[in-house]
Amino acid sequence: MGAAPTVPAAPAFASVSEAMDMARAALGYLAVADAAQLAAETQAQCLRDLERTDAIRTAARASFLSAFTVGKGYSADADYSARSWLMHRTGITRGAAASHTAWANRVGTHPHIVTALARGEISESYARAICQWTDRLPEKFREESDKFLADAAARGFGLADLSAMFAEMYERARSELPDEDPARGFEDRGVRLETTFAGAGVINGDLTPECAAVVGKVLDALSAPGGAEDDRSQAQRYHDALQEAMQRLVAAGLLPERAGQPVKVWAHISLADLLRLDGSSALQEEWTARVRARWAAHRAEAAEGGGDGGAWLDGDAAEAIACDAAMAPIVTGDVNVGALEDLVRLCVELDARRDGTRDAAWAALEQAVIGKAVDLLSGPGGLASFLRRRQLGVRLAGPSLPLDIGYSETIPAGIRNAVMLRDRHCQWAGRCDQPAAACQVHHTKHKANGGPTSVKDCVLLCWFHHQVVIHRWGWTLVLNPDGTTTAWNKDKTKVLHSHGPPARPG
Repeated sequence: MGAAPTVPAAPAFASVSEAMDMARAALGYLAVADAAQLAAETQAQCLRDLERTDAIRTAARASFLSAFTVGKGYSADADYSARSWLMHRTGITRGAAASHTAWANRVGTHPHIVTALARGEISESYARAICQWTDRLPEKFREESDKFLADAAARGFGLADLSAMFAEMYERARSELPDEDPARGFEDRGVRLETTFAGAGVINGDLTPECAAVVGKVLDALSAPGGAEDDRSQAQRYHDALQEAMQRLVAAGLLPERAGQPVKVWAHISLADLLRLDGSSALQEEWTARVRARWAAHRAEAAEGGGDGGAWLDGDAAEAIACDAAMAPIVTGDVNVGALEDLVRLCVELDARRDGTRDAAWAALEQAVIGKAVDLLSGPGGLASFLRRRQLGVRLAGPSLPLDIGYSETIPAGIRNAVMLRDRHCQWAGRCDQPAAACQVHHTKHKANGGPTSVKDCVLLCWFHHQVVIHRWGWTLVLNPDGTTTAWNKDKTKVLHSHGPPARPG
């Protein structure tokens, strides 16, 4: 560990907040300035100065984040790491948070580089490259090498020159890094998969020689051209080979279970699709007749659904994967708001004719009518369930499952699946992106206190927020009627709110 970086004396400010306000104001001025009206020389100078500013900003952030991490400031917001806190509290991506925390770590391991950044003597990208290079050297050579390369960069040497200098340093240090050392390169291993728009992904990483050899062999074996008509590029064939390799692994049954549930595929079928199937009109009339016949004796039952937050496919992709998959049906559909309004209006008018008032009783009637209409449509005996059982054949025509069973020692699969489908990821009020498959189902009212087991009384939480934040640190989390969550700590000095769904237009 090197000494703390020595930074130049800063201008006198009344407080850190004042300095931040002035920095934002200066950058805001530049952001709205009409750069096109400035001379090219002025534009060039601004660009050079902005790079220096970015370097200084990187050093400042690294210093603050390093102190914040050492002091575990993130735990006050019930986050499990500084990286997680950055993602959920500052609105940055996982990659950006990883970059920021890497610089925070370099405050202690590369003090000369951070000092050069704070002085604006070296760009952030050059500084990062130097740190990545010298990390490969024995620790006893690192500080001296950092200083030498940072000074060279400040004097104007280019990246190619700096790389050549480092190559010479590395060769001189090879005696300290014998080839037979098994740890060389192993600690740098890693693979990153980031999901982008519409579920597409970007994958990159650093593989050990052994891993690279195995991956290369698999991709080469599965990426051979399929004949003269195969016009895929090598990159496309490698992509398809990777997908096929993963599908073969799943099909072989070699994957471990996650969160107590085996790997599976869910079939999501909308009510609108069911209504378009051949014969659905006659079935709908039959169902309506049955409902009318038992209307006096029964009411619509609980809502039905389930899922684990897996990939959503449609069109050709859904048809292709459904050819050979273990499938479980989930019928979903949107409520026709216009039809509900008509139904409510008719009932309200009938009630108004009886006593001529619209008070709390009227509001209660409106809520009851809406609830019964939804139950009628989506309950186990509702139209969606009826069409599924009659139209989709034996594979997808199993019985509907209850989603509210009162107190229970265990969480039945139907309720677990429904919660996973609804929540998709950890629903911690401070935001958390852990996927459903890595989460646990939490009773908002603890089972020890008689908490009921139902979809509306359960929520999905990752292991950390469930087992540590709630059951160890004493935080409380509630699931609000609109689907948002609210949490507060044991002494109620901190309250967190999740983001609610976007408002409907109109």
